[in-house]
Amino acid sequence: MARVFVTGSHGLIGSALSERLRADGHEVVGYDIAADRRHDVVDPHALASAMAGCSGVVHLAAVSRVIWGEHDPGACHAVNVIGTRNVLAAASSLREVRPWFLFGSSREVYGQARHLPVSESAGLAPLNCYARSKLDAELLVEQARAGGLNTAIVRFSSVYGSVADHPDRVAPAFARLAAEGGVLRIDGGDTTLDFTHVSDVAEALSRMVERLSSGSRLPALHLVSGRATSLSRLADLAVRCASGGTIRMAAPRHYDVGRFVGDPARAARVLGWRATTGIQEGIERLVEDFAKR
Repeated sequence: MARVFVTGSHGLIGSALSERLRADGHEVVGYDIAADRRHDVVDPHALASAMAGCSGVVHLAAVSRVIWGEHDPGACHAVNVIGTRNVLAAASSLREVRPWFLFGSSREVYGQARHLPVSESAGLAPLNCYARSKLDAELLVEQARAGGLNTAIVRFSSVYGSVADHPDRVAPAFARLAAEGGVLRIDGGDTTLDFTHVSDVAEALSRMVERLSSGSRLPALHLVSGRATSLSRLADLAVRCASGGTIRMAAPRHYDVGRFVGDPARAARVLGWRATTGIQEGIERLVEDFAKR
């Protein structure tokens, strides 16, 4: 089994993936500033020694919210672009075992798509600071691939499913506020997104790790359900599941993508994977988890 270096190992996706990889029999070397302030991908000095002996790298550490990128674009660039460059440099510097490299990007790189569903071959037109940082990081990963590192890019889409997620991310925020009987503020009720449950994402990433570990080269993939959910419907689901909470409408934010639904065909073909957790089931479980706290 592989020894896998996971940055952002304490985040929503990183923690779920680490648990899954251990269940698969892999050894996980976690690297996350939340667990150790020295584990900052912006600081290149400790990366190579921490990564030594690993046959694979999953790079998930990031400024992971669009709104955070708008509030502090400098930090967003430092973590998402400079941090990715540092992790790539550390991986490329290893001599005994040159690891494969899996980079966690975002459907935000597509921007405001003209046609739905969006395939991986669609044009990339980032709309905000966060999206631009992810696209810049993707270009670094592609350069490393051209230089001989076996790299892959995976784009996440509105991942949710844990009470430990960032409290102001839309799905956990709606579920928590509904469970507490609070006010669910919708910034653009017609905004339509493609939500994917973190358990489905961990399954797909596990399959990518297996293929990369066997030497396969993978195309860019996005992990999507292929199903559209408006923010109004998401809020309604949370309120109905909790039998509580009220909804307040607000104007959409200028830096948010207004609609996105992805085409899951490539991930199905390459990985044999499809998302299995529907939005109603996922929100019901999340509301229940918040209600138990």
